[in-house]
Amino acid sequence: MDQSFILMLSNLLHLQNYLDPTSSLFSSDSTSFSTSSTTSPSSLLSSSSAAPLLFFTIASVLSFVASSRPSSSSSSRSSSSSPSRSSSPSDYSLSAFRALSTELIWSMDPLVRDAQWRSSYGLSYPVFTTVVDKLKPHIAQSNLSLPPDYAVAMVLSRLCHGLSAKTLAKRYSLDPYLVSKITNMVTRLLSTKLYSEFIKIPVGRRRLHETTQAFEELTSLPNLCGAIDSTSVKLRNLPTDVSDPSSFQCQYGFPAIQLQVVADRKKVFWDVCVKAPGRVDDATHFRDSVLYNKLMSGDVVWDKVVNVRGHPVRPYIVGDWCFPLLSFLLTPFSGNGRGTPAQNAFDAALMKGRLAAVEAIGLLKGRWKILQNMNVGLNHAPQTIVACCVLHNLCQIAREPEPPLWKDPDERGSPPRVLESEKSFYYYGENLRQTLADDLHQRLSR
Repeated sequence: MDQSFILMLSNLLHLQNYLDPTSSLFSSDSTSFSTSSTTSPSSLLSSSSAAPLLFFTIASVLSFVASSRPSSSSSSRSSSSSPSRSSSPSDYSLSAFRALSTELIWSMDPLVRDAQWRSSYGLSYPVFTTVVDKLKPHIAQSNLSLPPDYAVAMVLSRLCHGLSAKTLAKRYSLDPYLVSKITNMVTRLLSTKLYSEFIKIPVGRRRLHETTQAFEELTSLPNLCGAIDSTSVKLRNLPTDVSDPSSFQCQYGFPAIQLQVVADRKKVFWDVCVKAPGRVDDATHFRDSVLYNKLMSGDVVWDKVVNVRGHPVRPYIVGDWCFPLLSFLLTPFSGNGRGTPAQNAFDAALMKGRLAAVEAIGLLKGRWKILQNMNVGLNHAPQTIVACCVLHNLCQIAREPEPPLWKDPDERGSPPRVLESEKSFYYYGENLRQTLADDLHQRLSR
């Protein structure tokens, strides 16, 4: 028995005898007590010793509880400080998260801290706080029952590890419906409220110059400002009420949604489009994008013009042979190296520039594993994809360590036909491509 409890009991016995020495409840020996088998509860309450007895009972219970509490909390602290403990739902509770993010975070070595946060949430602690600070005003308006930083952390862990709502709900001791609701809210805010801040066409003179200069150092092609590519984002399940399931079947044999990106030399996206099911080809998806319509109508104003062999060359993007050849989008002469020496040199330079988009997609899927096998509802899949693209840009801008690249299947497809509305753009693109090829070949031959 606990020593403090025995001491308190002894003191109370002495006190009882002092107050009522005639009581038959206690013997003269203060170290022991006995109750008559014939004593009823009513007689105890009516006894002259009822008050001391009540005092004794309450004090004894309080003493025992107080003496046992430190031992319990000490055991809890010992358990929580053990680095070898296995993960349990309590490890992901709000109190555990709060302890990590407030009490311990600034006492940790920054390198250890950020490595731990990247492992859990896909990005370092400073980038995490940036995301939370930008989303907090919008989350506050939703009357969410969870703190904004905890909600964001939970969603990031899902995007980073590709967890299902059911798995995450078990881990955080929440209802799966609530996990889905919070995921949809946070990804919607990322894809709408933060999109224009972190994904935007390089139209400013300074940014456009930096972008084209970086590509020229890589490819030797002047005024190249972006690389375009597409990827199929696999869907784990299709709803049973989809009218045409075959429309989501991509060329690689699984249900998917098409993602189209344009990236700069630093693998930062400056345009993202998610508007087509998996069966739609790259050219059709591109022609249905906002970017295509802006470039065709001249809404995108790129003032930087360079002179190449007497031809004015405005900024352009590059893609593979699955995209249409246009004045603002250049593609290879051939996919098999059967062109002239000048054309082959141009194709090699173009494909080197295109790698910026390919590697950006590889980083995107490597960092946010939910894009390797989407487990959200079809209606929320596009916003989840765009949200991951916003987070990707945040990580690239902050120069977060790059994860291993996700490798997509090899591209398959043939050059698309030229539309009637594109013919003038196509002919200009042909002349521009040949001019750049001749100029590059001449410079390389010197």
